[in-house]
Amino acid sequence: MTDITRGDVARGAGLAGLARAGAIVEALAQPLYIWLFGLATYGLYVVLWGAINLVSNIVDLSMTSALQRIVPTVDAEAKAHGAVKFALLASVLPAALVATLVALNADAVAALVSAAPEDRDSLPQAIRLFVWALPLWTFIEVATSAARARRAFGPEIRLRIFWEQMARILFALGFFAVGFSSLGLMIAHLASLTLTAALSVPLLGRYYDLRLILSAPIGRRMATTLLSSGLALLPANLSRRLLIDAPPVILNLMLPGARGATAAGLFEIARKISTIPLIVRQSFQYVMAPLSAAQAHADRSAIGPLYRFASRVSTALVVPLAGLLAFAGADILSLYRPEAAAALPLLYVLVTARAVEAIVGPATPIVEMTGHRILPLVNSFAGVALWVALALWLVPEFGPLGMALAVGAATLLIAYAATLELRISDRLSPFDRRLAYALAIALAGVGLMALAENFSRGPTRFVLVMALWTLTSWCALRFGLQRADREAFGGFARRLRLV
Repeated sequence: MTDITRGDVARGAGLAGLARAGAIVEALAQPLYIWLFGLATYGLYVVLWGAINLVSNIVDLSMTSALQRIVPTVDAEAKAHGAVKFALLASVLPAALVATLVALNADAVAALVSAAPEDRDSLPQAIRLFVWALPLWTFIEVATSAARARRAFGPEIRLRIFWEQMARILFALGFFAVGFSSLGLMIAHLASLTLTAALSVPLLGRYYDLRLILSAPIGRRMATTLLSSGLALLPANLSRRLLIDAPPVILNLMLPGARGATAAGLFEIARKISTIPLIVRQSFQYVMAPLSAAQAHADRSAIGPLYRFASRVSTALVVPLAGLLAFAGADILSLYRPEAAAALPLLYVLVTARAVEAIVGPATPIVEMTGHRILPLVNSFAGVALWVALALWLVPEFGPLGMALAVGAATLLIAYAATLELRISDRLSPFDRRLAYALAIALAGVGLMALAENFSRGPTRFVLVMALWTLTSWCALRFGLQRADREAFGGFARRLRLV
């Protein structure tokens, strides 16, 4: 097997980051959706979409992660194609069955959801239509994860950014223009997913033979391997999605009427903005998952340098970016309707958690992909238990801010538990002198941003914070990384004078 280098990780993370940049487009589209349809309607939409995401992550049996663990290790194309075939059948068919059951019982489901009075009458119809996003999204997730299993980290870029996110914006504008109210945003989302699912078929055909997928035998051994691998990873994957998708749903269930819908909307505003720093860490997670599986199969000791490299880069980029989002938060929220300003305290909590989480890099996927089947389960249960306990304690008094505190604490527990486990089981640690340099530089820059926030006002403050973020990020990369780290970025490093 060809050795995997820091350059491979950097290139893969860059491409995966571009693919995940759809989250930036989605965050930028938030103000538009809220201006068009209102905060309460947007909150209702994110509750329904969060529920669909949660169910999708259950019915897919973690086939998305199982493919990335199994496909890089098989020794025959027929086996790889059989694995993809089984993953699609085992995930999309159950998703379609669940969607059918929900559509047939939409009135009963609608009675469980808190909504503003203007959305209440159309809610059953919205559920009846929007639930079909479930099989569409499940198919998209499995198809794109099959491409990533081929170490193809960039092919999602056009799908995730242009066809899904940009098409959703255009559909939303169109449906609003012809007079749709709350249904318009949900139908726009469904239309964009339909288009993306259709385009996922030729994407899958670039890395697999579609006719061979249809004809390839699955085999009992392959089915058992995929199921056992997926089920072992399911609690960890589900716990991550719980901390992303469940909070708006829980807020909606705990708080009645328009208050529940608005609280869900406020939390989602803060979460979407705080997701921007996560793109860097998630890019390395996407890359390190299949690479760790392949490397552990060949030379387990080679994972350590890649892990430390990913952690140093994640720290150098994410900590300054979190500072930017925190100290420019008021300016960012001014793009929304005035009632969205209430999301600022939530933003502070969530971006701080993302910054602290970034320091340990992609520990969680390395634990999952290197054969530790019990540890992800332990981490998941611990994180979810902490989240539930804190949410039940804090939400009744503090509302969405209490939920942000609960989510932040649970996220950090899962990440740092995986870090400790890697240290004990494989003697792998992200911490070294260079990471300390990168972190010290990043924190110094964040401190300067705090001073700029306190001693300047208006546009001057925003420009100054932006300038400090740019300078801090460059200094953290230039002086916080080893020369070999910087050279891994190739022409990008030379253009920025990092080498």
